[in-house]
Amino acid sequence: MLRRIAHVRSFPIILSLGALLSACGGGTSTSQPSPATTAGAAATAAPAASAAPAEGGSVDAKETLIFAADLSDQISLDPAVVYEFGGIQVVGNIYQSLVTLVPGQTTVSPSLAKSWDVKGTDDGWTITFALDEKAKFASGNPVTAEDVAYSWGRVLDLNKSPAFLLSDVGGLKKDSFKAVDAKTFEVKLAKTVSPQVFLSVISFSVAGVVEKATVEANAGSDMGSSWLNDHSAGSGPYVLSSWERNTQNVLDVNPNYWGSAPAIKRVIMRNVTELANLQSAIETGDADIVQDLGAEQVQALSGNPNVDIVKAESTLLVYIGMNATFAPLDKVEVRQAIRYALNYDDITTLLGGNGTVTQEIIPSGLFGHTGELPFKQDIEKAKGLLAQAGVAENTELELLVPTGPAPGGIEWSLLAAKIQDDLGKIGLKITIKQIQQSELLNTYRAQKGQLVLINWGPDFPDPDGNVTPFTNFAAKSIAWRNSWENKEIGDLGAQAAVEQDSNKRLELYKQVTERVLNEGPYAMLYQPTRAYGVSKSISGFQYSAASTPSIWFWTISKK
Repeated sequence: MLRRIAHVRSFPIILSLGALLSACGGGTSTSQPSPATTAGAAATAAPAASAAPAEGGSVDAKETLIFAADLSDQISLDPAVVYEFGGIQVVGNIYQSLVTLVPGQTTVSPSLAKSWDVKGTDDGWTITFALDEKAKFASGNPVTAEDVAYSWGRVLDLNKSPAFLLSDVGGLKKDSFKAVDAKTFEVKLAKTVSPQVFLSVISFSVAGVVEKATVEANAGSDMGSSWLNDHSAGSGPYVLSSWERNTQNVLDVNPNYWGSAPAIKRVIMRNVTELANLQSAIETGDADIVQDLGAEQVQALSGNPNVDIVKAESTLLVYIGMNATFAPLDKVEVRQAIRYALNYDDITTLLGGNGTVTQEIIPSGLFGHTGELPFKQDIEKAKGLLAQAGVAENTELELLVPTGPAPGGIEWSLLAAKIQDDLGKIGLKITIKQIQQSELLNTYRAQKGQLVLINWGPDFPDPDGNVTPFTNFAAKSIAWRNSWENKEIGDLGAQAAVEQDSNKRLELYKQVTERVLNEGPYAMLYQPTRAYGVSKSISGFQYSAASTPSIWFWTISKK
């Protein structure tokens, strides 16, 4: 029997994020741009080869935003492939999905879809999206349901890092969705998939819609993936003008944007990997916004009449991954010993107020976070666990570490040295290998790291955004990267994802948390606070841990 659930315009997400901890005048509220009020321009007969910048090469300084951050993790700008923080920040300003998460709000809101219905049957769920008639690509062509079906099918065919969000979390196959007509898109979900979770999943960049005709015309041998690293085919406020690897990205305003025209016509995202250089850039005016200042830089900039310090709560987690196929990391006792060897108080000191120690896989701000900290440094206990596992003194392990600053403004190298020192006290000899973050991610995703120091952020604001990646080996995400498979814990996580009773769901996540804490291949370290330096000339800046992208450039203006 068909069971109608609701006509939905927005769907509540289980989230209690505080978007801003403090905003010293630099952070102002933002709102989603309203659709253009003018009649939609006639669609062009053929797609453009690429979207051209609106202003050509001439943009006024007041219409240009310089954003400086560590972007050394960038690997791809294809929405079907990108799965790195730097790349998502670019893609999220270029591409749109059916729904979005507006900064500061906890509900899924319309984007390319103006409305949707969720219907339940005994077999599963059907979600029917009505696309906004005004939505169009940068080429001027309308966004159609066929473009959505092509984009999602392309994600499944390419099957790159973020594809598990549609295939494993959403349970989609290519016959799970279809274009009913030009403006109606239908998705069928299994009963084991939560519609609430699914709607938040598709706010993420992996569900971004590309223009089918443009990408197909430039498909090459990889479905257009290489082409999309230097061009764009989206409907968002900006188009990609250039990506100079390891140097900068340049975004120009989309001349055919169907929403309110952004005040900022050009965004230059510069890759700056030294904390001192970030401080210098905002002090001298070489940058309008700098990301992830350290405690020392925050102190130095405090009182600067031209700069606001904006601190924002994140849902990132910094952790050590332990590959469970490398001896002796294949032993639970060794992984436990490493957790007991770490001095978490020292990490707090290093953070200098830019984060808090956490030891679980669900961050503060998401449903299911317990706040429990069962591990304190206990060298004798750690040594005893190593002895129990038969680990010899001076056993050698390699720790892969990114270059540049970690979230929270600690140099990755400094944090690594602290870990090396702590583990040395229990007889583990750690060799630090520091490499660019994009190279490290490729190694980690190939299951080749032994110990890996890295960070993770949930792709959507639900505990399942962390629990599936950290526990489901089949999803080929974090558990897979660490070669750790525990089907019992993975099944617990899957059960929690679809549980409708919040009390039962909470209990399931508590069980998952405890099991991973004691058996998993992770030493969770801290949840950073992000510190931004923002020029006084900037208004409309806001960081949102939940939305994609985390910073909406199109809501920013400059005096």
